[in-house]
Parts: sequence; C-alpha cells; structure tokens
Amino acid sequence: MNRTRNIAVTVLFALLGALVPMATLLYFNVNRANDAARDRLQFTAERTLLRAHRAYEAGLTALRQANASTLEPCSAAHLQLMRGLVINTVSAEQMGYFQDDRLICTSWGPMEAPIRRPEPDHLTADGVGIKLDVRPLAGNGVPLLALYYGRYDILMNPERLVDVITDPDVRLAVASPDGRLIAHQPIADPQLMLDLLRSPRSGMDARTLFATAQDQQWLAIATAPRTPLVASIRPLLWQFAPAGALGAAAAIALAVWLSRRRLSLRAELATAVRRREFFMHYQPIIELDTGICIGAESLVRWQRPDGSLVRPDLFIPLAEDTGLIEALTDQVMDNVIADMRDLLVQDRSAHIAINLAAEDVSSGRALKVLTQKLQGTGIHPQQIWLEATERGFIDIQRARNSLAATRRAGHCVAIDDFGVGYSSLQYLQQLPLDALKIDKSFIDAIGTDSATSPVTSHIIDMAKTLGLFTVAEGVETPAQLAYLQSRQVEFGQGWLFSKPLPPEAFAAFHWQRKEQYGKARENMQNPNHSITD
Repeated sequence: MNRTRNIAVTVLFALLGALVPMATLLYFNVNRANDAARDRLQFTAERTLLRAHRAYEAGLTALRQANASTLEPCSAAHLQLMRGLVINTVSAEQMGYFQDDRLICTSWGPMEAPIRRPEPDHLTADGVGIKLDVRPLAGNGVPLLALYYGRYDILMNPERLVDVITDPDVRLAVASPDGRLIAHQPIADPQLMLDLLRSPRSGMDARTLFATAQDQQWLAIATAPRTPLVASIRPLLWQFAPAGALGAAAAIALAVWLSRRRLSLRAELATAVRRREFFMHYQPIIELDTGICIGAESLVRWQRPDGSLVRPDLFIPLAEDTGLIEALTDQVMDNVIADMRDLLVQDRSAHIAINLAAEDVSSGRALKVLTQKLQGTGIHPQQIWLEATERGFIDIQRARNSLAATRRAGHCVAIDDFGVGYSSLQYLQQLPLDALKIDKSFIDAIGTDSATSPVTSHIIDMAKTLGLFTVAEGVETPAQLAYLQSRQVEFGQGWLFSKPLPPEAFAAFHWQRKEQYGKARENMQNPNHSITD
C-alpha cells in the first residue's frame, strides 16, 4: 500500500515537475508575446502617423510655394512651376489653380471648362482644406485626396499615407482627428475600425490587437490578428518538453530567464515616449566675470521602470532615426516649463536652453509647439534659448529661415558643440545666431600640447568677429577658467561650477550664486555683460 502510494506520489511529482515548468514557460511566453506584439504595433501606428504627417507637410510646402508665385496664371511658365512642384513632392499626383473658386488649369494644362472648387470635408489647424474621394478628369478613376490652400489644390494618393513597411498581417489606416477615414488597408473587422475612429485607443480583443496614435492633424490606426501569437507559442510546447521531463529546476530557470528578457531598445524607446519616462537635469551656465548663474542647459534623462538609466548618446540618435525625436522634444519642453516656470517668472534675467534635433531645426515645427506651450505660463520668449548642433544646418536655407523665425519670436539661438563639425566663418555668417558654444574637446586642450590647443583661440576670435556670445562647455579646472577669462569668454559651464542638477537642486544653486555674486555684476564697469541685455 505504502509502496503503491509512494510510486503514485513520485509519479505525480514527476508529472508536476514536467508540466509546471512547461505551463510556467507557456504563461510567461504568452504574456511576453502579447506585450512585444502590442509594443511593435504601437510603434507601427506612430510610424504611420509620422508618415502621414510628412506627406501632409510636403503637400503643404508645395502649396505655399505655389501661392508665393507671381507668374501669370496658367501661362507656360506657371504650368511648368506646378509640374515641377508635383514632381518634387513624392505624394503628389496633380496640382491645380483656382480663380474665383473655379479650377481653370492644372499641372496637366488649361481646363476646357472651369470646375467649381468643392467644399472641404475637413479643415486643419494650418487652414488647409481636405476633400476626400476626389476623382480628377485626367487619371484612371482612382479616388484621390485633395489639399486646398489659397488659390491652389494638390491631389495626393491616399495610399501614400499608409505606405509603411511592416509585418504582412498588419493593417493600417489614417483618419482625420474627428474620425473621417482618409486612407486604409482592408481590415477583417470593419466594426472595430468604426469603433476606433470614434474612440481611439490601444489594446486587444478576442481576435485582434490594435493601436492608435494621433496629433492635431491625423489619427493613425494599426491592427493585427492575434492568431499568429497562438501559432508562435505552439512549437514551444514541443521544444521544451524534454527540458520539462528532465526536471522543474531547469524549466523554471528558463522561464524566469525568458520572462526577464527585455524588448529591443528601439521598441523600449517607443514605449518610454508613450509612458513619458523622461525627466530633466540642468547644467548651470555661469557668467565668468561675476560668477553668478544666469541660466542652465536642459539635459534630458531616461530612467527605465526598473530604475536603470539609459545614456543620452544612445537613445537620442535612436529617437532621431526612428522618428520619435519630435515627441521627445515636446516632452522636454513640457518638463522644462513645469520645472523652471517659477524660477523664470521670479528672475527675468535667467534663461533655460533647450537642445533641438536636426529635424526640428530644418522643419521649424519646434518653434510652433514651443510658442503654444509658453502661452499663459508667464515665461518670456527670451528666457528660452534654443540650441542646435552643426548637423542641424546641413540644409542651410531651411535652417536660416527656421532660425530667423525663432529669433523674431523672441528666442535666442546658439550653435552647440561648435568645432566638431564642418562650420567655418563663411558658413556661420549665413546663419542668424546669438551665441556659439565651444565644444568640451577644445576646452580640454587648453594649456596642453594637443594639436587642437591653438584652435580654441581661433574659435573665440571667430565668435567675436561675428558678434556672438561665447559659452565654453566642460570647464573643469581653474587654469581653463583663467584662460577663458583672459580671452573675454562671457560664459561657461562644467563641473568646475556644478554637475547637472535636478530641478530643485538647480533652483537652490541658482539663487545661492545670485546672492553670493550678485553684487559683483552691479560693480561691473561694462553693463553689457548680461546675457539678456
């Protein structure tokens, strides 16, 4: 009896030793597969939103260029201009010119009979009218999307808005923020699509995974069936059956290992942007003649939910490559305003610098967003400086226009990490700048036999020639400080003064320096040393 019972118990534990690890492994893999699939789908929705936004911006740019034309309407030169704009706009199929709200010519040529401009289905924040299901006379009958702006319209193939490379079973759609479906791929559950148009969200139901992303202009939807998840899990049962038979310890260890595997950094970054896992530290900027703190450079930090930090030199380039940099820049602006509003309102001589990505500089989008976010905060535009690296000035004409608009809005503009790129005196003369920040590598070379040591003085002279403020980055020794003061460099930042600080610590540092060194500024013979003068 006891022997039989012992055998039964042994067999039972043996079965449990085989089945529990497999069940545990299956459980963790189902959850992991679901989480990974949801994150991938969310990332796809955000890419689709970015694709739609870029197609729209390209069309709007072409319309603005056409409206700026002074050519005789429908002349040969005018038609050639419209054709060129269509060719240079990837998503465009045709451009038309309206006179008295009647279409009198297109990029194909003059109309035999004028056609009245239809009422738009949707009006964007830029004043662009959007008309769906437009069927031009010259074409194969495929319904197109029309953008109306000023005296022109541009026709676009709506399929270009969802022209995103993704998994074969993923279906994409783009709609207006009020739920008007503009472009979509066939979806197995039309009712789900209607529901997501009315109530955008991300999640899953019994059959489908879905994710949405939206901004002021567009709503992007991505869906995928859940069936492939089940199919991908089934082979695991056979693959790990021998491991389960060998014992619970190996199976449990494997399950724990699998459950702790993280998503790729790319997918993790998309999740972090969505969950707003970023916060700011502030590197004080010191007026070298007086020692007072006149502001700070804002530095973004990313802390995972497990408490680990990701280096900015890893996630910022990745954000630029994946199209997430705009959302990250928006979060930086939100954090800076929330962190520094009280300090900036109390001290009008203080400023905070925000770094811009190359795409922000060339597009000018960041200025519009910042202007909106500053409304009602009490922060003056001149208290927010915008910094851009030399890489942001590759397209010098677009950069010049964007920076000029930034300065007209009241913001100061600085070129960051100067000297490590390709800038020259002739190059900088073309850009509307206020300040030049000398890269830390040149400050490190001060007083050494390094080949770059003489370059520092040339950079300072270049800034003076252009009438720019100079800010030395990475000041770490008294000898470097003495050299910079002897060369009349106005400002510096670095560990000699302070490491980057959390918001509360920076505010305390700022007021302490202001109280300690404030009288030195009052005694200065030259009052023009203030960065905000």
